[in-house]
Amino acid sequence: MATGNHKNGSSSQKKDAQDVVSLVDELLKRAVTSGASDVHFEPTGAGLMVKFRLDGVLNTVEELPKSLSDNVIARLKVLGGLLTYRNDIPQEGRIEISKSRNEQIMDQRLAVFPTIHGQRAVVRLFYSNIELTDLGQLGFSKDIYKALKMIAAKNQGVLLLTGPAGSGKSTTLAALLRHILKSFPGKSVVTLEDPVEIMIEGATQVQITPHGQMTFPTGLRSLLRQDPQVLMIGEIRDAETAKIAIEAGLTGHLLMSTMHSGTPAGAFLRLLEMGIEPYQVTSSVSAVLNQRLVRKLCNKCKRKIEKTGLFEAAGCDVCFNTGYKGRVLIAEMVQLDSQLRKAILAKADLEELEALLMCKGHTSMLADGERLISEGITTQEELNKVCGIASDDS
Repeated sequence: MATGNHKNGSSSQKKDAQDVVSLVDELLKRAVTSGASDVHFEPTGAGLMVKFRLDGVLNTVEELPKSLSDNVIARLKVLGGLLTYRNDIPQEGRIEISKSRNEQIMDQRLAVFPTIHGQRAVVRLFYSNIELTDLGQLGFSKDIYKALKMIAAKNQGVLLLTGPAGSGKSTTLAALLRHILKSFPGKSVVTLEDPVEIMIEGATQVQITPHGQMTFPTGLRSLLRQDPQVLMIGEIRDAETAKIAIEAGLTGHLLMSTMHSGTPAGAFLRLLEMGIEPYQVTSSVSAVLNQRLVRKLCNKCKRKIEKTGLFEAAGCDVCFNTGYKGRVLIAEMVQLDSQLRKAILAKADLEELEALLMCKGHTSMLADGERLISEGITTQEELNKVCGIASDDS
């Protein structure tokens, strides 16, 4: 009798393991089908919440029982090549892609972190969006698109991209580099990234490894001796990198990078705070591009408001009842002219720089987004949320 029980227990455990394998596979498959950028597995006192980040917003799609929580995380760790027996440390890995099943997926990254209720896991999905490889397809206004093409034709200077994580900066930089490689064949294009997110054919791409000896400053210094004409740095994070980047822009290199700043004026001040001299900023920086992504109204369920003629979000099965499906770019760009150079040389503060831009008739990101509202692509509520403006009814 005892032997029989043991067999039943063993086959039941095997079935449970198979169930978890198919459950995790199914969840990741669903995430890809729905176009999620991230899948969150969040442990709580009662179980495991599974959330998809759809168009920048987290949506709960499953609540798994506590009994499955550890096994689901363990399965993800196996897929990501992580240590399954270490539950007390953060771990990061990559989940191999089955090309036969997920042709649109380029990369899957896994990050696991210990919490009081168990391990929390996030899978980030990277898609091979063919429609987002060309600069002209990204959705910039005509003026910004024209300005970016003019900057791409230059032989020196610095272009800075600002915006929060997930605002499409890497996609814009990759499209710009592809435009340069296509329009000016023979140019030497090198990138320094942490990590390399998008493969660009024709460019030399270098990956900075965390905690390694090659940091952004050391890598950038060495690369300048490799005779590059166009350089892209993933991010200017510190004063040392900023100093070398600005020097590169002054000495016959076209350099592009990202920087954490909420506004173009804020980016200029951040460089000054990093110890870059005002004259170096005005001589090297060509322009600052600030961008965000706003959700697009779901074409299947969007409703027209009779009073205004504008559209509002409704919600249906296609858009997970959010009323939105997909995202679109809004942006503002500031190019340095004599007035702005004088203000930076005079060490003007943020308010003064913002006032100067307003006087010059600068097209703000909010104004750029308003064209999308009039075209029935997004809503005022979504635009206000993304631009950090409180709605009237709040």
